[in-house]
Parts: sequence; structure tokens; C-alpha cells
Amino acid sequence: MQYRTLGRTGVQVSTLALGAMNFGKIGRTTQDEATAIVDAALEGGINLIDTADMYSGGESEEMVGRAIAGRRDDIVLATKATMPMGDERNHRGSSRRWLVTALEDSLRRLGVDHVDLYQMHRWDPHTSDEETLSALTDLQRAGKIRYLGSSTFPAHRIVEAQWAAREHHLSRYVTEQPSYSILQRGIEAHVLPVTEQYGLGVLAWSPLASGWLSGAIREGREITTNRSTFMPQRFDTTIPSNRARLDAVEQLAEVADEAGLTMIQLALGFVTAHPGVTSALIGPRTLDHLHSQLAAADTTLPADVLDAIDGIVAPGTDLAAHEKNDTPPALLDPSLRRR
Repeated sequence: MQYRTLGRTGVQVSTLALGAMNFGKIGRTTQDEATAIVDAALEGGINLIDTADMYSGGESEEMVGRAIAGRRDDIVLATKATMPMGDERNHRGSSRRWLVTALEDSLRRLGVDHVDLYQMHRWDPHTSDEETLSALTDLQRAGKIRYLGSSTFPAHRIVEAQWAAREHHLSRYVTEQPSYSILQRGIEAHVLPVTEQYGLGVLAWSPLASGWLSGAIREGREITTNRSTFMPQRFDTTIPSNRARLDAVEQLAEVADEAGLTMIQLALGFVTAHPGVTSALIGPRTLDHLHSQLAAADTTLPADVLDAIDGIVAPGTDLAAHEKNDTPPALLDPSLRRR
């Protein structure tokens, strides 16, 4: 396992980090399975675990908390807030009112007195940066969080938040967690140049593109991944964007074979090769998944392999742009672009 400095924090984190989204009902993972995955991840050199309050309605945080009991100080522990936690309209977002409550709930579920990295799961267009950063700064000064981070923010919102922190003398976001894979490279055009400019650590989620790059999805095979069972539209190969992904996967498989790599090694090696990326977040559901991903921990892709990837999916290109999670609200809601 390799280690890198998380932005400018001085904290050393593994280049593969454990994402816990699949712990609980989302991934149908039991506590015993989750604990075994955490045990094996730590033994494999992973030292950063990332979860969120909304994963399986809080169940993921509870499972992580039980799994790390007695060894919390050896782990860089990250969680997230802002996504809806129930139907009540104020149990979401980035307001001071909600973040104070959300953090206390997360600490209780995790069974800890602080988290190392508290991330805003999405940009909240209804709340000012000053409001959010002021609340987070107070929670940091209270010792309940060590660092602040953002997740899936558009590039311009990352810049705005950095400006607001400086303007109002508040703590700033020191990390960004974007989606990034061979098939979704759009952040190379906008987000990564900004995070590099501001010295933010980058924790890339979905480096296997929701299973498209796991090796399990190939031409002529029925797609039966866990994600395809509850998001079938993202795997319907009659849809042009999915057809483009499958075509790219077939070409990438040839590149991997010629290089003597698995698809997982190719995919994770690509993400961690970018100088702006700190860690790739893996989200195994089983021990077998974890071991196949840990095998990529020390993969370094040579220039000819990276060139071949560029020839299949051009730099800065998203093969499924409609699946991006940082689209400006006015592009999704017609009422926001009409007087």
C-alpha cells in the first residue's frame, strides 16, 4: 500500500480508502461481513474509512462504529451530511440548525467523540457558504471534527467556498470527494484543476464506475451486479450512453489483457495515477471484492497504457454526462431558468 498526504493537512492516508456505502441494506451486508471487510482492509494497509449518515439510513455508520471499536485512533474516519434523513424538510441540507444535529447523530451512531473529516455530501443551493462554514468552524473548534470537506461540488462552488472561508475568516474545505473513473473523466476539465490550485485532497468515489470496470460486465453477458438490480436504467445497453460504456469496456479489457492486468487494476491504477488524486474509494460488498481491489494497491500504469486509455475515452470526457451529480439546479428544473 502507498500513502499520500491529504491535501495540505499533513495527514497520511492510503491510496486506496474503504468506502462503506454498501454496509447494511444497500449492499445487503451484515455486521459480521462488514467487520470482516474492515479487518481485512486494515490488515491490507488501508487507514481511511469513509461513510455517510444517509447510507442505509444510518446503518452504515452504526456498522462502521462497531467494526472499529477499540482501534479508532488508528483510523482516519470520515463521514458526510446534507442528504435527506427522512421526510422532514429540515432534516437535510447544510444549515447550522441541521448540521449540529446531524453531526451529533453521526457521532452517536459511530460511537466516537469526533470524526477526522466531515464532508458536505452535496452543495446545498439553499444555504450560503458563510452559514455552512460558520457552523462547521464552530464544530471544529468544539473538537467534534478535525477537518472539513466537500463532496461532488461543481468547480465554481469549490472556488466560492474557498473565497467565503477567506472573506469571513472561517475554516475552509481541505478535501473534495468527486466521482472519477476511466468512463467518467469530466472532472479533469474543471474540478481537478481547481482542487490542485487550492491544495485540496481528492478522494475519488466510484473508480470502478458502479461495476462497469469490475470485469463482471462484458459483451454478451447478462448484467447481474448488485447496482444493476436497483438502478437498471444505468445498465440498459439499449441506451446509447450505456452502449458507449460497454464498447469502451471491451476495448479497455484488451488493454488490460495486453498489460497483464485485471480490469480492476487498470481502473484503480488509472484513478490513482492522476497527480491531483489522493485516494480512490473502493466500496466492496464482500471479502472477495475487497481482495480483488486490494490487489491493485501498488499498481502503477506505464505511459503506454495510460495513452491507450486516453485513446478509448478522451481526457475530460464523461460517457454518461447525464449521471453527473454536480449539474447546476437550473439545468434540471425549468422553473429556475424562467421568470
